[in-house]
Amino acid sequence: MAREHMKSWQIGDVTVTRIVELWDFQDDIRMTMPEATEEEVLALEWLHPHYATPDGRQRMNFQGFVVQAPGRVIVVDSCIGAGRQRDFDVFCDLPEGFLEDLESLGVTRHDVDTVMCTHLHFDHVGWNTYKDPETGEYKPTFPNARYLFGRKEYEAWQETIRHDGHHTDTHLVECVDPIVAAGMADFIEANHVIADGIYCEPSHGHTPGHVHVRISSMGKDAIITGDLMHHPMQCAMPHRAATFDMDKEAGRQTRMGFVEKYRDSGVIVIGAHFFEPTAGHLETGADGETWFHGLGL
Repeated sequence: MAREHMKSWQIGDVTVTRIVELWDFQDDIRMTMPEATEEEVLALEWLHPHYATPDGRQRMNFQGFVVQAPGRVIVVDSCIGAGRQRDFDVFCDLPEGFLEDLESLGVTRHDVDTVMCTHLHFDHVGWNTYKDPETGEYKPTFPNARYLFGRKEYEAWQETIRHDGHHTDTHLVECVDPIVAAGMADFIEANHVIADGIYCEPSHGHTPGHVHVRISSMGKDAIITGDLMHHPMQCAMPHRAATFDMDKEAGRQTRMGFVEKYRDSGVIVIGAHFFEPTAGHLETGADGETWFHGLGL
């Protein structure tokens, strides 16, 4: 995590800031889109150099977001967490720094009033808790916050996914269960209003109850995507299956509907895993195809 990778966007009187835990993670495009090829990546000139490498690999971040609105401090997706053991080495034993980055905004963990989880994958709930060095127990990181978990999402993880043999539940034990046990969780519906002008929209597919977060303020609009898409290439090919969608057909339909709704709308799209520029617009190119135009490019 590095302070220099923090970046903020102003949407009316709401400020959104990214806090990055893994910067410029590079991998085969099939990590995100199993049917994609390096040749297709290379053919999309607008992906280069920001979202793809010269040999056709994808570039992405793992990051969380802080939303500061009048009288409110909201964390949307609290990333991976420090010192954790996860299924892949790249996510293990990450350094501290998330809370220090938060404090650079003039915000302490005690100031956060809401933690909104678009879904309950390990890289979106990590800093929900911290490990008490004295007891070894995982405790809520933000003691004055209500933690918002989608009701459908939570029930799916508890009743089905957690016990299906394909998903480890370590991150739930560490980052979700302590919140519920402390009575700090609110189980919300997919159209939940978080604050004035900040609300959820359903985008099921990646997980059974996935949502994204819409922000509308003073005539300006933005969306924090969660994992309805992982890489800008999916803006051009929303119909392609996504590797990590639990319901691939539902995820495909969600992406197609999202692109259709927000293309050429002027709404700023803040991609939860998009590399720099993380925020931009969905636009129709001269060839009639959709592309992601990063802010500042």
